[in-house]
Amino acid sequence: MKHLAAYLLIALAGNATPSAEDIKSVLSSVGIDADEERLQKLISELEGKDLQQLIFEGAEKLATVPTGGAGGAAPAAGGAAAGGDAPAAEEKEEEKEESDEDMGFGLFD
Repeated sequence: MKHLAAYLLIALAGNATPSAEDIKSVLSSVGIDADEERLQKLISELEGKDLQQLIFEGAEKLATVPTGGAGGAAPAAGGAAAGGDAPAAEEKEEEKEESDEDMGFGLFD
């Protein structure tokens, strides 16, 4: 993905056919080493193709992909009817929330 991002940045800057050296230069400017195999594959697959057309075709394909929302919601008060299971369900939910917070990074760090 980093190789493609660099390719697109170079193309956006006006170079319609970025070379492998151009991409390596962009990646190295931010401390990233290029993977030669992936870089050559990217260059060969995009050679002679119009980026605007590829982006347009990709957007059309993405429009046909289901984006979720088809699943049903969990029962609202299933544990309360069983009598005494509600605190256990709350503890599990709290443990899950706590585990999300301990990932070691924040959105804006």
